[in-house]
Amino acid sequence: MPVTPQVDTVIEDRRWQDAGLAPLAGQAVGAVLRHMGIAATAEVVVMGCNNRRIAALNADFRGKPVPTNVLSWPAEALGPDQPGGQPHPPLGDELGDIAIAWETCAAEAAAAARPMAAHIRHLIVHATLHLLGYDHETDADAALMEGLEVEILGNLGDPSPY
Repeated sequence: MPVTPQVDTVIEDRRWQDAGLAPLAGQAVGAVLRHMGIAATAEVVVMGCNNRRIAALNADFRGKPVPTNVLSWPAEALGPDQPGGQPHPPLGDELGDIAIAWETCAAEAAAAARPMAAHIRHLIVHATLHLLGYDHETDADAALMEGLEVEILGNLGDPSPY
Protein backbone atom coordinates (compact mmCIF):
# COMPACT_ATOMS: atom_id res chain seq x y z
CA MET A 1 0.00 0.00 0.00
CA PRO A 2 1.62 3.31 -1.06
CA VAL A 3 2.06 5.95 1.61
CA THR A 4 0.47 9.26 0.65
CA PRO A 5 0.75 11.50 3.68
CA GLN A 6 -1.17 14.70 4.15
CA VAL A 7 1.49 17.37 3.66
CA ASP A 8 0.12 20.87 3.99
CA THR A 9 2.51 23.39 2.47
CA VAL A 10 2.47 27.02 3.57
CA ILE A 11 4.39 29.34 1.26
CA GLU A 12 5.61 32.55 2.94
CA ASP A 13 8.33 33.23 0.36
CA ARG A 14 7.37 33.01 -3.33
CA ARG A 15 10.71 31.43 -4.25
CA TRP A 16 9.50 28.22 -2.60
CA GLN A 17 6.52 28.10 -4.94
CA ASP A 18 8.82 28.44 -7.93
CA ALA A 19 11.13 25.73 -6.55
CA GLY A 20 8.25 23.26 -6.19
CA LEU A 21 8.31 22.94 -2.41
CA ALA A 22 4.90 21.25 -2.20
CA PRO A 23 5.70 18.25 -4.44
CA LEU A 24 9.26 17.96 -3.07
CA ALA A 25 7.96 17.97 0.51
CA GLY A 26 5.38 15.33 -0.40
CA GLN A 27 8.09 13.14 -1.94
CA ALA A 28 10.41 13.52 1.05
CA VAL A 29 7.79 13.00 3.78
CA GLY A 30 6.28 10.08 1.86
CA ALA A 31 9.69 8.43 1.48
CA VAL A 32 10.36 8.70 5.22
CA LEU A 33 6.97 7.28 6.14
CA ARG A 34 7.30 4.38 3.68
CA HIS A 35 10.76 3.57 4.97
CA MET A 36 9.66 3.74 8.60
CA GLY A 37 6.35 1.91 8.10
CA ILE A 38 4.26 4.85 9.33
CA ALA A 39 0.56 5.01 8.42
CA ALA A 40 -0.50 6.81 5.26
CA THR A 41 -2.81 9.01 7.32
CA ALA A 42 0.11 10.91 8.89
CA GLU A 43 -0.02 14.71 8.69
CA VAL A 44 2.85 17.21 8.40
CA VAL A 45 2.85 20.97 7.81
CA VAL A 46 5.82 22.40 5.86
CA MET A 47 6.34 26.17 5.77
CA GLY A 48 8.66 27.67 3.17
CA CYS A 49 10.00 30.94 4.56
CA ASN A 50 13.03 33.22 4.38
CA ASN A 51 16.04 33.69 6.65
CA ARG A 52 14.47 36.57 8.57
CA ARG A 53 11.42 34.49 9.51
CA ILE A 54 13.38 31.37 10.45
CA ALA A 55 15.79 33.45 12.56
CA ALA A 56 12.79 34.78 14.50
CA LEU A 57 11.44 31.25 14.95
CA ASN A 58 14.88 30.00 15.97
CA ALA A 59 15.10 32.80 18.55
CA ASP A 60 11.61 32.13 19.91
CA PHE A 61 11.89 28.35 20.17
CA ARG A 62 15.61 27.65 20.60
CA GLY A 63 17.02 30.92 21.95
CA LYS A 64 19.27 31.25 18.89
CA PRO A 65 18.46 34.48 16.98
CA VAL A 66 20.21 33.37 13.77
CA PRO A 67 19.01 31.79 10.53
CA THR A 68 19.20 28.03 10.15
CA ASN A 69 18.27 25.76 7.27
CA VAL A 70 15.33 23.87 8.77
CA LEU A 71 13.41 23.66 12.04
CA SER A 72 10.91 21.08 13.22
CA TRP A 73 8.28 20.93 15.93
CA PRO A 74 7.16 17.38 16.74
CA ALA A 75 3.56 16.89 17.81
CA GLU A 76 4.72 14.24 20.30
CA ALA A 77 7.91 13.61 22.27
CA LEU A 78 9.05 10.32 20.73
CA GLY A 79 12.75 10.31 21.58
CA PRO A 80 14.47 7.03 22.47
CA ASP A 81 15.05 5.86 26.02
CA GLN A 82 18.84 5.74 25.50
CA PRO A 83 21.31 7.29 23.02
CA GLY A 84 21.32 5.48 19.69
CA GLY A 85 18.04 3.73 20.51
CA GLN A 86 14.90 3.62 18.42
CA PRO A 87 12.37 6.38 19.12
CA HIS A 88 8.87 5.47 20.22
CA PRO A 89 6.25 5.13 17.47
CA PRO A 90 3.81 8.02 17.01
CA LEU A 91 0.42 7.57 18.65
CA GLY A 92 -1.51 10.03 16.50
CA ASP A 93 -1.67 11.04 12.87
CA GLU A 94 -0.36 14.58 13.40
CA LEU A 95 3.44 14.37 13.27
CA GLY A 96 4.23 18.08 13.52
CA ASP A 97 5.47 21.14 11.68
CA ILE A 98 8.58 22.00 9.64
CA ALA A 99 9.96 25.38 8.53
CA ILE A 100 12.64 25.69 5.84
CA ALA A 101 14.56 28.88 4.95
CA TRP A 102 15.17 29.80 1.32
CA GLU A 103 18.45 31.73 1.52
CA THR A 104 20.19 29.22 3.78
CA CYS A 105 18.96 26.24 1.77
CA ALA A 106 20.01 27.83 -1.54
CA ALA A 107 23.45 28.79 -0.18
CA GLU A 108 24.06 25.29 1.18
CA ALA A 109 23.02 23.66 -2.10
CA ALA A 110 25.31 25.97 -4.07
CA ALA A 111 28.26 25.44 -1.68
CA ALA A 112 27.88 21.66 -1.96
CA ALA A 113 27.27 21.80 -5.74
CA ARG A 114 24.03 19.85 -5.18
CA PRO A 115 20.82 20.32 -7.11
CA MET A 116 18.41 22.49 -5.12
CA ALA A 117 15.65 19.85 -5.32
CA ALA A 118 17.93 17.18 -3.81
CA HIS A 119 18.94 19.50 -0.98
CA ILE A 120 15.32 20.43 -0.27
CA ARG A 121 14.38 16.74 -0.11
CA HIS A 122 17.33 16.08 2.21
CA LEU A 123 16.32 18.85 4.63
CA ILE A 124 12.68 17.69 4.65
CA VAL A 125 13.75 14.06 5.21
CA HIS A 126 16.00 15.26 8.05
CA ALA A 127 13.23 17.34 9.63
CA THR A 128 10.65 14.55 9.24
CA LEU A 129 12.98 12.18 11.09
CA HIS A 130 13.14 14.79 13.87
CA LEU A 131 9.33 14.74 13.97
CA LEU A 132 9.59 10.97 14.50
CA GLY A 133 11.93 11.35 17.48
CA TYR A 134 15.33 10.96 15.79
CA ASP A 135 18.11 13.38 16.68
CA HIS A 136 21.85 13.93 16.33
CA GLU A 137 22.77 15.14 19.81
CA THR A 138 25.08 12.17 20.52
CA ASP A 139 27.36 10.26 18.15
CA ALA A 140 25.13 7.18 18.45
CA ASP A 141 22.00 9.19 17.65
CA ALA A 142 23.72 10.95 14.73
CA ALA A 143 24.96 7.67 13.25
CA LEU A 144 21.44 6.21 13.36
CA MET A 145 19.77 9.32 11.93
CA GLU A 146 22.32 9.93 9.19
CA GLY A 147 22.19 6.27 8.16
CA LEU A 148 18.43 6.52 7.77
CA GLU A 149 18.76 9.76 5.79
CA VAL A 150 21.19 8.13 3.34
CA GLU A 151 18.91 5.08 2.88
CA ILE A 152 15.78 7.19 2.40
CA LEU A 153 17.47 9.62 0.01
CA GLY A 154 18.82 6.66 -1.94
CA ASN A 155 15.25 5.38 -2.30
CA LEU A 156 14.43 8.78 -3.86
CA GLY A 157 17.39 8.49 -6.22
CA ASP A 158 19.39 11.19 -4.41
CA PRO A 159 23.05 10.70 -3.44
CA SER A 160 24.28 10.77 0.13
CA PRO A 161 24.70 14.31 1.45
CA TYR A 162 27.45 13.09 3.79
